[in-house]
Amino acid sequence: MSLKMVQTMSQSDTPTAAVLIIGNEILSGRTPDANLNAIAKKLVGIGIRLAEARIVPDIEDEIVAAVNALRARYTYVLTTGGIGPTHDDITADSIGKAFGVAIVEHPDARARLESHYTSANLTASRLRMARMPEGASLIDNPVSAAPGFRIGNVYVLAGVPNIMAAMLDNVVATLKHGPTIHSVTVSGYVAESVIAEELGAIAAHHPDLDIGSYPWVKNARYGTALVTRGTDQAAVKEAADQIFALVAKHGGEPVIE
Repeated sequence: MSLKMVQTMSQSDTPTAAVLIIGNEILSGRTPDANLNAIAKKLVGIGIRLAEARIVPDIEDEIVAAVNALRARYTYVLTTGGIGPTHDDITADSIGKAFGVAIVEHPDARARLESHYTSANLTASRLRMARMPEGASLIDNPVSAAPGFRIGNVYVLAGVPNIMAAMLDNVVATLKHGPTIHSVTVSGYVAESVIAEELGAIAAHHPDLDIGSYPWVKNARYGTALVTRGTDQAAVKEAADQIFALVAKHGGEPVIE
């Protein structure tokens, strides 16, 4: 098990986010999630700390409960999945219920679908993708036209990875950027159990940083990657230097990754 010491970043101007992954296909193992990592990287690149991720099934009450819990706790909530044309795509309805608003056909969303499919091919199923909570604003979808939407601090994106990524680029441009999050990884051939106590002391000395320990095995040798993250670049460097010295002290042949 990874020993992970996570300190809470004290900067009040650092926005936070949660990701809510919606879909039975993820929970069943049929479809591997490819979106969480992409979202995390994009958010950290603009100084937003991804603080939580959840996966819920295509069950309205589960989605409603998760959306309400997350939107109350974090600056932003990004959801993926469940906004397609089929009967089991219930995200829009669920988020409408979470906000206590009606589901309506968004006229601009319908216009985009009509332009993409032509009126003759805009079936009832495809038209479902124009349904969203009343008062929601659209998130552009340059790949397949069917838009996502935003209501409050919740951003609703597609589950298909390339469509999600295109939507995410449009979302990121509208978010409040936080301070740059700096990160240094020290990796070496040392078991985390060997350095746990001393690493804990370093973490306690730097309460405004996130310091994580992640074990690995290469060529039958045990090692650990030690990641230091924070918005204070000088503090990150200081802690990483201390960790580098700690790994070297135990013969771990440390390197900066």
